[in-house]
Amino acid sequence: MTVALVDIKPGGRGRILEVGGGSRARRRMFDMGVTPGVIVEVKRVAPLGDPIEVKVRGYNLLVRKSEASGITVEVE
Repeated sequence: MTVALVDIKPGGRGRILEVGGGSRARRRMFDMGVTPGVIVEVKRVAPLGDPIEVKVRGYNLLVRKSEASGITVEVE
């Protein structure tokens, strides 16, 4: 099943299939190691849904809700 990263609940994991968004947002994600094929785990979501804390490649990142909506993930 494929969903946007923003739709995964805390504790959920998946494999990144595509990183969308504008070229600036896409470059920022790639620079942080958020690339297709990588496993991502949602650690927690702020009370208003922004930002989202995720674990990628062994480290935690804060991702904006707008950025997470452009990342397609295959849920495990």
